[in-house]
Formats: sequence, structure tokens, C-alpha cells
Amino acid sequence: MREPGNDVVSHCARWIVPVDRPAVERGCVVVQGERILAVGAAEQVATGRRVEYGDAVITPGFVNAHAHLEFSGLSAPLGERGMAFPDWIMNVLEYRRAPEFDARGATFAGLKESLRTGTTTLGDIASCLPSLLLEEPPADLDVTSFIELIGLSEARAAAQAERLAEHLAKHSDDARVRRGISPHAPYTIRPALLEAAVPASAGARVPLAFHLAESREELQLLATGDGPMVDYMRTLGAWDPTAIALGTRPLDYLRTLTKVHRALVIHGNYLADDEIDYLAAHAERLTTVYCPRTHDYFNHPPHPLPKLLERGASVALGTDGRCTNPDLSLLEEMRHTARQFPMLSPERILQLGTLDGAQALGLAAEVGSLTPGKRADFVVFQEGACESEPCAALLQGPATIGRVYHRGRNVADFQT
Repeated sequence: MREPGNDVVSHCARWIVPVDRPAVERGCVVVQGERILAVGAAEQVATGRRVEYGDAVITPGFVNAHAHLEFSGLSAPLGERGMAFPDWIMNVLEYRRAPEFDARGATFAGLKESLRTGTTTLGDIASCLPSLLLEEPPADLDVTSFIELIGLSEARAAAQAERLAEHLAKHSDDARVRRGISPHAPYTIRPALLEAAVPASAGARVPLAFHLAESREELQLLATGDGPMVDYMRTLGAWDPTAIALGTRPLDYLRTLTKVHRALVIHGNYLADDEIDYLAAHAERLTTVYCPRTHDYFNHPPHPLPKLLERGASVALGTDGRCTNPDLSLLEEMRHTARQFPMLSPERILQLGTLDGAQALGLAAEVGSLTPGKRADFVVFQEGACESEPCAALLQGPATIGRVYHRGRNVADFQT
């Protein structure tokens, strides 16, 4: 793999969108090796060799805070739009048992697709091959690989705790891959297993991802111990009525998650007001990850995204997987968010897909904005993508990606 040299290169365009400060017209990003040296007006900061992109826009590389890459072999989402959540899960299990399911091939295909669509940092939930990316690090993206844990019975929970310990004992010599922990969801995790994962996250200082408040069926299971989700679990022989206390709420899990190193609350489609307030009060440690097109696929009511942001909660964006999504483009997730919530500014939405995602993964000091000292991860949008409002042009228009840079290297080039 060719590493970037130490030459200074100024990447100049009509607009530079740093995200952590206002857009710069006729600016440039000055890069040396893997790092950004300067960002600003070209006449003030340009130095070294200049690369001119003309009437283009440069943004940070996108940060996909939540993906299931092992489903990237699918050409269309599983099931049907608006189907009951337990029925969709059954489709997932059937697909994983199918001969064509190839977790390894799908994972690397998903990495390539993510890169082509501008993602340079990604959080992946690894179920079938939890150590794959630790053993075979991708060359052109940074990945946090979350081991998925599922265990509602006492015996299964104990076995998963051992699996977690083995995962945390493994290390990658490649800085592009970090470890994470993902106890799956309330309906598949015995509280004791979550309680084992919490000190593991805190002790190893790795992020923890947990699907929560994802469906009405989940809330019914927690509150009353019955309903479609329980019926589904019984068909699998996986339901343990002693595992979860009746009357449990997502808020109970949020209180536990504040003890981890950093927690990603995946989906959060059905958060109550007091739960949103709790997330806001612990924004430095808890981030809700909104997956816009997956949310739409199940015809959920409008996501509480505006309320979360208004109250000061931390929110990031994810694509989820091709099991619920036609592709892995975080740009399309941001565009969908712009259509669903026109009251949010394009600048704020772009931040959700960059700096806020980096914060969720614990990487805000390294990526997520075009800031001197951070890694040189950025996306160059084609000429003609620019108007007087560059963020609006990217989210509302047909702007296309021309180049993707990761750690100072041109890793995807669509320029003609």
C-alpha cells in the first residue's frame, strides 16, 4: 500500500466546508503526509504543490456511525416495506442460513461501497466474523469493529461473556482498526451480560453500541413481557420470561450505559421525553445514532431527531445495513434527513454525518472536520456542485463525488 509522502499539497476549490467553522470561499486544505496543516482562503494559506478543483466543494470524509456490513451482499432490503419488526428479523435469520450468505465477501464489498460514497470512518457491527477486520485490516478506511453479543438465557449469556473476553484480548497492529462491543438489544441480551459488557468497555476504553427503543414490539416486551416480539422469541426457543423484569424501560438501560467508556444508542425511534432529557444530560458519553432510511423502511412515526437536538443530546447518522437499505451511502442518509426535517439547516445535517459521528466513535480529535492537526480525510465534490450555499447544494442537488482522500491518499477517483 502506497503511503502519502511528506510533500506539502494544497487542495484548492471554490468552497471548503470545514464543518467546525463556516465555509471558506476560494479556499484550500493544505496537507502534509496523513495530516492537515492548514485550512483557509487560498491566498492566505496555499503553499507547496497546488491541486486545483475549480468550482467544487471539499468536505470532511463522512463518518458512518452504524453499519452491518455483513449484509452488503444483498441487492435489495429483506422483506417488505412497513412489515412487522419480528417478521423482518425472521427474514434476517433465514438469509444468514442461506447458501449465498458470505459474511466475509459482503463485509469487504461493503467497505468498498462505503469508500466510493465518501465514507472514510465507519462503525461496523460484526456478528458472524467478529475478528475479521482485526485480522484483515482494510487499507483505505478506518473502522471500529463492534463484536455483536446475543444471549438471553443464562448459559448463552455466560458463553457470550467468554467470547467478549477473547475479542478484547485480540489486538490489531494496524491503527485503522479499533475494537468495540455491541450487546445487541434488550430482547436478546440478559441484563447480566450487559452488566458484564459495561466494565469491559470502560476498562478497555472502547465504545459500546446497543440497539434501543427501536420498535413498538420491543417496548411492549419490556413493559409487559408479552406481544409479537415475545411470540417470535418463543418460536425460536429463545424466550426466557425470567430474564427481564416487567416494567423495564429504555431509560433503565440508558442509566446503565452511562457507566461505559462511550455508548452509541442505536436507532432510538421510540424515546420518551424523559429519556431524551436523560440523553441530553449525558451527551458527553451517550450518542443516539439515527438511521434515516432504515427508519423510513419500517414506516415508523417521525424520529425524535429535532427534539433530541433542541434539548442538546448528541446525535449521529448511520446507514444500518443493506438488509433495510438500498445502499450504504451516508450522503443519501443526509439528503433523506434534509427532506424529512427541513427545519434543520444543511450545515447541521452535514455535521451529523461527519463531526458528530466522529464524536460518537470517540474519534473527534482525529476526524470529522477539516481542522489543522486532524487526519487528511476529505471528499471532493465534482465541478458544478457549487452554489452560494455549498451545504445546501450538496444535500439538495445532484452533486456527485469526484475524489475521496483517506489519510492524505487519493483512494477513490471519479474525475474525468
